[in-house]
Amino acid sequence: MKSYRKELWFEVPQRRAFLNITPQIEDCLRESGVSEGLGLVNAMHITASVFINDNEAGLHADFEKWLEKLAPEKPHSQYAPNHPVPRAGQITAVGRRRAARRASMRSNRRRCSWPSSTS
Repeated sequence: MKSYRKELWFEVPQRRAFLNITPQIEDCLRESGVSEGLGLVNAMHITASVFINDNEAGLHADFEKWLEKLAPEKPHSQYAPNHPVPRAGQITAVGRRRAARRASMRSNRRRCSWPSSTS
């Protein structure tokens, strides 16, 4: 089975943008030499997406309005602040729960007694 992988990077200066990446995907297909099969185009960032639709300005404007209504940029006060990422050695609440659960599982294993086989 033939496979091909390539990363494409896009940077946009504004908060939101719609990019037609069809030419870049067609180039990737030509480079790959794959003539039939399945292709996966995946956005590797949580705030990015890939969609297949007509490259129509009116459609993009409708998406823009819908996205602004769904997650408006302003006022910024409506959003909770990001919490700092814990440094190495810091234990978060989730980390404490996981550590407690692992310790509990270890102690439960010690308490379990399996019947010994006698021959």
